[in-house]
Amino acid sequence: MKRLWGYPALATLAMLLLTGLAYWPGLSGGFLFDDYANLPALGATGPVGDWNGFWRYITSGRADPLGRPLSLLSFLLDARDWPAAPLPFKRTNLLVHLANASLLARLLYELYRARAVWNADHDAPARQQRLAIASILGASFWALHPLLVSTTLYVVQREAMLSTLFTLLGLILWLRGRRALLRGDRLRGITWILTALVGCTVLAMLSKANGVLLPALALIIELALLKDAHVPMKAATASAVDPTTAASNDHRRIYRLTMMLFAGAPTLAVTAYLLRAGLMGMSGDMETIRPWTLGQRLLTQPRVLMDYLRLLWAPRPFTSGVFNDHIVPSTSLLSPWTTLPALIALVGLIGGAVLFRRRWPAITLAMAFYLVAQSLESSTIPLELYFEHRNYLPAILMFWPLALWLCGVTQRGATDCSPAPQSERGRTRASATLQSTGLRAFIALLLLVGLGSMTYARASLWGNTNQQVMLWARLNPGSARAQVSAASVEAAEGRPLQSVARLQSLLKRHPDDVQAALGLITARCRQGHLDAITLGVAESALEKTPNTGTLLVDWFGNAIDHASDPICPDLTLSTIDNLLRVAAGNRLLTRQPGRRQDLLFLRGRMALAADDPAAALAAFNKALDQRVYIAVALRQAAILGAAGFPAQGIAHLDHYAAERQLAPRPGLGMARLHAWVLEHQHYWDNESARLRHTLQADLQAKRAPSP
Repeated sequence: MKRLWGYPALATLAMLLLTGLAYWPGLSGGFLFDDYANLPALGATGPVGDWNGFWRYITSGRADPLGRPLSLLSFLLDARDWPAAPLPFKRTNLLVHLANASLLARLLYELYRARAVWNADHDAPARQQRLAIASILGASFWALHPLLVSTTLYVVQREAMLSTLFTLLGLILWLRGRRALLRGDRLRGITWILTALVGCTVLAMLSKANGVLLPALALIIELALLKDAHVPMKAATASAVDPTTAASNDHRRIYRLTMMLFAGAPTLAVTAYLLRAGLMGMSGDMETIRPWTLGQRLLTQPRVLMDYLRLLWAPRPFTSGVFNDHIVPSTSLLSPWTTLPALIALVGLIGGAVLFRRRWPAITLAMAFYLVAQSLESSTIPLELYFEHRNYLPAILMFWPLALWLCGVTQRGATDCSPAPQSERGRTRASATLQSTGLRAFIALLLLVGLGSMTYARASLWGNTNQQVMLWARLNPGSARAQVSAASVEAAEGRPLQSVARLQSLLKRHPDDVQAALGLITARCRQGHLDAITLGVAESALEKTPNTGTLLVDWFGNAIDHASDPICPDLTLSTIDNLLRVAAGNRLLTRQPGRRQDLLFLRGRMALAADDPAAALAAFNKALDQRVYIAVALRQAAILGAAGFPAQGIAHLDHYAAERQLAPRPGLGMARLHAWVLEHQHYWDNESARLRHTLQADLQAKRAPSP
């Protein structure tokens, strides 16, 4: 027995080693995109060096109502302040990916074990070994798939990886509890099921919100694969009564009730939430946050899902990566024309899976599991249309049917590894079986080498950030984000002509893209001259853009700091002021409190640059009135003090003190807990007192007579 089980152990080790080697070149890459929006929380309130700092950091998440604190906690393994080096983060991501591959191999084995009819013959070590190898092979196909590189090497997507880890663990424990309960061990069975469907679900949700789907995934496994599976009772029970008697039925009844409570009820709750989100999205106005309606998003998702499936089953080493704004939303079933065919194909896949459930249950499960796992991020919640990392969890069972076939394991529970007959006819069949086994082993090896090679090539690209950005721009000519990022690389590398040409080409296709328009100004400045045509393009974009995010503060703040710089003398305060006035006339922007606050803040920055502290104070006060947050007040008061106007900084703090009762109360979830932590630590009071003391000292020093 031990010798037989040594082969699966070696196969698992080989899987982990091969996966680690394939990903190794990618560990030298840098941070990307959303990394910069999330990881700076490590130093937002100072280094995480004591318990106060720890609680401020761990409750600071805003990505979903629960804040993903377990994901934030994991980042502390890699750094406790910001900025930080990317290598430790990527290394930890790879370790989590390897852990998930190991758990997946175990889950696949447990799934077939729960499905099969286990009797004395089927429980033979050779058969178990065959099933174990099939499970490891299915996990290897997933672990080595190149599509998952954009999750594993994308630091912030550790959130998706940790959620998957706890989901895998939960499904394994649920299967253990299911087996124990159906065999008559009620206490142990219910304990394991509760640990899985409650405990692991909570842990998965604290990593990322889609962990809430764990009970639904267990339910779909039960319905698609295990509904008709037979689980023998414990020997003691079986000797007393026949498994078909009342005792067996009682165990099944208790199991069904447990699943109704801890899998069915949560699934209904999630379904109700998605329906409610859909109704609210249909009746609400999403124009300020998304360039599409919810109805258009729902029409687009069949196209997106079919593209995901294409990349999963026809993998390639290089894809669009993290820039996916080139996806055109569907406005009708025929616009674009691929909408209706994608919808028909998706319905056909679902129908086929249901129709052939009894013949090919593993295929049915793979498809059903994939769609259920996609349901949160690919339905009524108004997230961006397309991201590759959304396939990380849904794809875990996708290659299991192929692995079963390659290992000669039928989906009905039998294997083809029975002893060969002794007759001549039997020897002929054995020879054919051997040839078939050799061919399947060759195909499996070919697939592993192919997937590993593609993953190695893609990981190598992820190890070189600039090269990565340039390739994504070539692969995504319609992505404004990809083109702007490539133009930034070209400008930074001393190639402003190429940067200008790229942005001009982009603006011909997307004249209202404000990021490209402002990037063109930057590129022109690197050439040493800013022409009226470029300014006109920027004005047109600022006049029409529906949302700028943080671009306003970031770009204009930098422009104000470098106004009339010898490198770009044409970018004067007057030029910047005119651009801001155009933006202030954009009603799509000014109806958003956050953007109004940004524009008034920049107006205050402009007044300081013009040495007008009174106007700066008035603008900062108006900015604060848009959203009364103490963090905004402290930042603006500090800017006034740093500019040499401590009296105005103190006055701004006084203005906040008079308006602080208007501060909005955080909503339910981690935001409210974070606010409580800050209040309990008197964090803002201490920061305000410290800043006021500094400003008063500066004011006294300024008023003191010169020696």
